[in-house]
Amino acid sequence: MAKSVGAMAGSRAVRTVTGSVGAVGAAIAAGVLAERRAIRRRRGVPDAAAPGPLGPIVGRSGTVIAADGVPLHVEETGPADAPLTLVFVHGFCVRLDSWILQQRELADLGRMVFLDLRAHGRSGPSAAGNCTIDMLADDLHRVIRERVPDGPIILVGHSMGGMAILGLADAQPDLFGDRVIGVALLATSASELARATGGVPALLATTVRQVMPGVGFAMRHGRAPLEWIRRRGGEISWEVTRRIAFGGTDAPPSIVTFLDSLVSDTSVEVIAAFLPALLDNNRLDAIGRLASTPTVIVVGDVDVITPVGHSRVIAAALPDAEFVVEEGAGHAIMLERPDVVNAAIRRLVGRALAEVPLPRPRSEAGFPTSRDGGQPAGRMEDADGSAA
Repeated sequence: MAKSVGAMAGSRAVRTVTGSVGAVGAAIAAGVLAERRAIRRRRGVPDAAAPGPLGPIVGRSGTVIAADGVPLHVEETGPADAPLTLVFVHGFCVRLDSWILQQRELADLGRMVFLDLRAHGRSGPSAAGNCTIDMLADDLHRVIRERVPDGPIILVGHSMGGMAILGLADAQPDLFGDRVIGVALLATSASELARATGGVPALLATTVRQVMPGVGFAMRHGRAPLEWIRRRGGEISWEVTRRIAFGGTDAPPSIVTFLDSLVSDTSVEVIAAFLPALLDNNRLDAIGRLASTPTVIVVGDVDVITPVGHSRVIAAALPDAEFVVEEGAGHAIMLERPDVVNAAIRRLVGRALAEVPLPRPRSEAGFPTSRDGGQPAGRMEDADGSAA
């Protein structure tokens, strides 16, 4: 019987690994202890521009049952009879509330459907062996079938959510161009994170792959000390989130705090269960499935999780896609640069509706395509990295 994420072992090896992980974590914590006062000051700086209320997204709640029985939590906002539906797929280690700045500012576009990926947020736990991109793609397909059974759809995915969309295109190509009339891929990757353009050298990638099973094992079974460090190291956790997920020091402290809370709510076991799927993901062949579907690709040029080279690989295979590289932005681009992302989604909707005209919804005057005159909000690039 497959063990769900959360199962623990009690062997001597596990206890040894647990002690080692705890010792390493304690050493890291001690090393940054001196920074805590400075970090505390950064956390306490008022936002230069208030982002407004941050989460949760509250709408019409529902549950979709995955193929293996995992209950998937779904929130739906906007007119139930809207002719267009936007489906948002969040990234690794967060939950659907990460889209709050899109839900609030793009509400006039129509109905919105947000799902918590398996083992994330309010969705149920998953067997570790089913924490894969294929299963995420199937989960997304089930949500579409049950919650958006008809009408055109715009899919918006961030990071692992974008990988799930590419997985869906691979498994269900007939959906694209018919039901799915537009796709937004934010800070995502179509191939192995360690090997794609912009990633680490192949030799290091091989090493990472060889040690990852042991790292995942240690993270799953060394949960208690790692979780203790996360809970007790608030300033440390906050600073790590700021440095890894955001491009610079100008990220509003409240936004960093919000993302840090989402990540902190994701267990170490879930992180370990999904890591192999992220490293081994390869959807390069699936990119071509989007060739006839209006697509926008958005990435920050200092993203250290899915570097800009990953997006260039996708853009090179989709020459008709809009490719936006936002200077100084990091991985959590929908939170760090919401205006850029929101404007890109509006332009995508405009292009998609130009090809698939819709009747006006009864409750709206129409579908505005852009609030900024239709001009790109970030730097436009060709796939080779040259500015356009």
